[in-house]
Amino acid sequence: MTYAELAAPAAEPMTLAEIKAQLKIDTTDEDDFLSGLILAARTFLEAETGLCLITRSLRLYLDDWPSGAVVGLTRFPVQAVTALTVYDEDGNESSISLDGHMLDGQARPARLWLKSRPEPGRPLNGIEIDFTAGFGDAATDVPDTLRRALALHVAAMYAYRGVVRPDEQPAVLPDGYERLIAPYCQRRL
Repeated sequence: MTYAELAAPAAEPMTLAEIKAQLKIDTTDEDDFLSGLILAARTFLEAETGLCLITRSLRLYLDDWPSGAVVGLTRFPVQAVTALTVYDEDGNESSISLDGHMLDGQARPARLWLKSRPEPGRPLNGIEIDFTAGFGDAATDVPDTLRRALALHVAAMYAYRGVVRPDEQPAVLPDGYERLIAPYCQRRL
């Protein structure tokens, strides 16, 4: 099971202006650096939680159908399934109708039941499921606790800007960060 991002989010869950206000920065000298920290904080939070904060298009690659009748989509929240493609042994693709499918996009993981599940002929990545996931298109659609966690994380990384290179961030997780994201993390045994 492999995920690929088909389209990056159109915005970040925290704006540059919000971060600059929190850090009490009035100049534009470090705007690019701060934007990079926002991106690093979002990427880290999404990797930790399996969330998509801002709406984007994703593709799930499967070698074969799971043994049960339901396909689990571990990126959350899933808004819609947009396409389903199955490849035969020669690599020819077939678009599968999504009529009659059922999606529980708010479950963790999201659950997709398909009326028809044709067998793939290609041994690797024979099935592609395209879907959109995220809380919404704007930063204000993201739950406030997650935005607060991002703001704390950006502030901590900003404080370490002279110690750790930007490409080695995140260097530190601030106090309270894990408590803020805990309700959104999936625990595994």
